[in-house]
Amino acid sequence: MKKTILYTFIGILFLSLTAFNVHKFYMAVYQVNYAPEKKMLQITSRIFVDDLNKALEKKYNKKLYLGSEKESPEEMLLLKKYFLEKFSVKVNGQTKTVNFLSKELDGDILVCYCNVKEINKINSIEIFNSVLIDWNAEQQNITHVTVLGDKESILFTDSKRSEMLKY
Repeated sequence: MKKTILYTFIGILFLSLTAFNVHKFYMAVYQVNYAPEKKMLQITSRIFVDDLNKALEKKYNKKLYLGSEKESPEEMLLLKKYFLEKFSVKVNGQTKTVNFLSKELDGDILVCYCNVKEINKINSIEIFNSVLIDWNAEQQNITHVTVLGDKESILFTDSKRSEMLKY
């Protein structure tokens, strides 16, 4: 009888430990919209702030507090530098300057706003997105692109960091 109770207890313990194993999902979402009346691309990114802090800490070898009361102006500069290094845009084969405008915290998500100016017409757009991918190979960056009513989505991963769309 004691063996049966012991085996039952061990079985329940094993099942509870394996059944409730939490697997974190590493995903960021980007929206790239072409605003022809403004002749610009408007870019919004939504990234988990804890993942971003960890990636920046690894890259710059210092503790960061983005999205908290302890955030410093230097950390904002590091965020801009990192983002502009890991996210770039070519329009019609020409590399364009991405302007990092601002950021805000929405719960545990850091929302970053950028734009690319002086876009008269789009025949092709190539996006490079490796934000957080160097930090974690499981990271996935889904990017929704809207150009003149045409909507397409791109999934950037460790094995696919750039994509070209033609119009």
